[in-house]
Formats: sequence, C-alpha cells, structure tokens
Amino acid sequence: MKFVDIGFGNTVNTQRVIGVVSPDSLPVRRLIQDAKNINRVIDVSCGKKTRAVIITDSEHIILSAEEVNVIAERMNSQQ
Repeated sequence: MKFVDIGFGNTVNTQRVIGVVSPDSLPVRRLIQDAKNINRVIDVSCGKKTRAVIITDSEHIILSAEEVNVIAERMNSQQ
C-alpha cells in the first residue's frame, strides 16, 4: 500500500483513490451533500476552506484543505 499526505498529517491509500477534484462546481457540491446525507464524508480540512475533494472506491468523499494540484503531484511522485 502507498499512502499520500493530504494535509495536517492525514494520509490516504493511493490505490483506493478514484479521483481528486475541485469543490467549486455544482455537481461536486451535490456529490458532497449526498455523501453527507448518508454519512460518507470525511472532513480532514481542520476548519480550513475545502480546496480538494478526494473520491474513493468505497464511495467515501474526503475533503482536504490542500490544493488539487498539490495532492495530484504527490500521488504522481510516488508512482
């Protein structure tokens, strides 16, 4: 298993990640709200503004304060 830092000392298994997207679009905001309704949101932003949304294969949504390109760069550097 390979883990990547997603901010504030939190890590995620890169093999479980489907995508890393920006939270700015309306479909992503709907996805977050739907996941909140079924308790599948993990917020690791520590009260900061959400800048990246990580979608996993277990249908969990992870909210991070790191930028999308920073997380993507970290994931690519491990491969």
